[in-house]
Amino acid sequence: MYPTLFRMMPEERVYFVAIIKLLQHFGWNWVGIITSWDGSGDEEARELSKMMREHGICTDYIIPLTVHNIRDIRILGIISKSAARVIITCGTTMVNFICLCDYIPSVIENFTFIYPPSWSKINHLYYTSFKAINYSFIFQWPGNVNIYINIYPRGFNFFNCLYDPIMEDYWIDRFRCLSPNPFKNYVFQKYCKFSLNNCTDTKDLSLVFSTITSLQTYVYRAVYFLALALHEMYKKKNTSEQHGFQHRLLKYVRNLYYMDKKAGEIYFNKRREALTNLMLYKWIMFNSSHFHNILISIIKSPDFVPETFPDMSHPFLWKSGKVTVSRCSDPCLPGSRKKFGSSIHKCCYECISCPEGEISNISDSENCMKCPDDEWPNEKKDRCVPRVVEFLSYTDDPIVAVFSAVSILCCLLTGLILGIFIQYQDTPIVKANNPNLSYLLLVSIMLSFLCVFLFLGHPVDVTCMLRVTSFGVIFSVAISSLLAKSIMVCIAFKVTKPGSPWRKWMGAKLPNFIICIFSLVQVIICVTWLSISPPFQDGDTHSYQGKIIIQCNEGSVIGFYSVLGYMGLLAAVSFIIAFLARTLPSSFNEAKYITFSMLVFCSVWIAMIPAYLSTRGKYMVAVEVFALMASSSGLLGCIFFPKCYIILFRPDLNIKAAIH
Repeated sequence: MYPTLFRMMPEERVYFVAIIKLLQHFGWNWVGIITSWDGSGDEEARELSKMMREHGICTDYIIPLTVHNIRDIRILGIISKSAARVIITCGTTMVNFICLCDYIPSVIENFTFIYPPSWSKINHLYYTSFKAINYSFIFQWPGNVNIYINIYPRGFNFFNCLYDPIMEDYWIDRFRCLSPNPFKNYVFQKYCKFSLNNCTDTKDLSLVFSTITSLQTYVYRAVYFLALALHEMYKKKNTSEQHGFQHRLLKYVRNLYYMDKKAGEIYFNKRREALTNLMLYKWIMFNSSHFHNILISIIKSPDFVPETFPDMSHPFLWKSGKVTVSRCSDPCLPGSRKKFGSSIHKCCYECISCPEGEISNISDSENCMKCPDDEWPNEKKDRCVPRVVEFLSYTDDPIVAVFSAVSILCCLLTGLILGIFIQYQDTPIVKANNPNLSYLLLVSIMLSFLCVFLFLGHPVDVTCMLRVTSFGVIFSVAISSLLAKSIMVCIAFKVTKPGSPWRKWMGAKLPNFIICIFSLVQVIICVTWLSISPPFQDGDTHSYQGKIIIQCNEGSVIGFYSVLGYMGLLAAVSFIIAFLARTLPSSFNEAKYITFSMLVFCSVWIAMIPAYLSTRGKYMVAVEVFALMASSSGLLGCIFFPKCYIILFRPDLNIKAAIH
């Protein structure tokens, strides 16, 4: 709109960004804004509020102070009751602000103020607004430049300067002159503590301005810029140039560039702004006449990125002795997240703990992050830690040592019994119970005890495939052997009758055929299972919080239950046949022991089912191992212990005459 307008300092956006950085540094996300009544601060307040909102900082209120509302109870209540302990001022320096500080001094002393560069002279009013200025922040452009001024040597009349508010204020302050503005008179007399009189004479200002006086750097620089431009234009005066004076001067101002000893490069950027550094100060006043101006940070051009703010936690730097807190809600610590309620402000929320399996590692997180599958939140839920890996470990679980020891002892005991049967293979009690089937059954029981080690330790794909299939086939062979024994007992009593047709079934072919056929069915089931969908190592991350259960996934559930189901069917058939043959007359009827062993076997596996389904992880594996060992021990004890007792301790019964 104004192509000939050149700004001697950047626009407000520069220190708006710096204000946001300052608020973020201290965690202040809930602030109030006070603006001047003349309208100069309204646009600043709106733009600042918008920029802060984009960075997660909320404005509780924006109050324009006027002559009429500085005593308004509602406005005073808004300020005093607000949780915003930081107040930002916008616009020009306000006399109304000084009045407000006077009305609520006990409230004002609890706030930290942030002043814009246009308020740089407010420290001159420290004797009237001590509590508001003390411990406050202010952004300032470069300091003053001392120059020699000698104007108005013949004096100046007070009434001639009433149209110049700066000169008017100077006359009131310097010469104690009454102004036509009664409100201005009231303010000066009340806060400056002096009386005013009518002034009609002409005052000699030479005594005032002939001394060394300081002007703001940007005022001095504006004059210097224009002087340099005029000088360059004069040096390159070209009578043939057709453009007017103003147009030519604009070109020289636009392209002006020079080096300042203190400020460095001086020129106008694309926005026609003279770039200069912006300083952030903190005012600390020890009393109404002495204060410190502490440089906090330098916001350097042309990027205007604030330097890192220093550590300002020292009690000396704050009114209450500690860093001001200005938040609508307390910050959510790591391990929790924000839960927004009905408030329209994003800065007002509740803090809730992250859900199970999720963390937040920063303060005021709006969302929690899910941990990877192999990790789990720590107790504070502020970081993910590796999950505890769980399986039946040889080093960490004492029960593994128990299982291993029992398995080895039972395997050795089974081998010992096999050796006894081989040594006494010519005795009647061994011959009467089909020694080949007994040997096969003992080997099967021995292998079943060794199968226990496939369930212990860290599972891998190979052990997962061998676990169920190996003990399924081995138990099928063992139960098929018992089934063959039971059938042969029945046939043996049938052939005792003269002319019995069952005599042709006697011999080794029938039991071998039974074992092969029934075992082959289980082998086919296992091969089909392993071919279509074999078991594999898997990690269960859902059953227990913070744990990865290393287990075997069955692959095909149908295959798994087909193996167990077929084994249960064989056991049921063997139990029924042995149960029917238990009453046949004999001094040693093996069907009785087979019946009891099948009863133990079925009872163990039936009891195992609910225990297996109700457990997870290594406890499920422990249930399987216990069932395997218990059923194997049941077969060994029920069938072979009575025979060993007779062989070793009652040889008088192990004679042909005793068996009839």
